[in-house]
Amino acid sequence: MANTTSAKKATRKIARRTDVNKARRSRVRTFVRQVEEAIASGDADKAKAAFLAAQPELARAASKGVLHSNTASRKVSRLAARVKALSVTATA
Repeated sequence: MANTTSAKKATRKIARRTDVNKARRSRVRTFVRQVEEAIASGDADKAKAAFLAAQPELARAASKGVLHSNTASRKVSRLAARVKALSVTATA
C-alpha cells in the first residue's frame, strides 16, 4: 500500500494509464481480428479494406507504447503478406 502522497498519486495515474492502454490494446486486437476474418472468408476486397484500417491502428499503438514498434511492424508485415497472397489467388 502506498504511504506517501506522491506514491498515492502515482498509483492513481498508473490506474488511469492502464485503463487507456487496455482500451487501445483491445481496439488493435479488434482491427487485426477483422482482417483475419476477412482473409478466412476469402474476400480479397474486404481483407484489403480491413488491412488498410488496421495498419494505422497498429502504428498508433506502437507510438503510444502499447505495443513495441517491432511487434507492430511484424504484425503489419505478416498481415500484408497474407492479404497479398489472398488477392493473388483471387485474381488467378
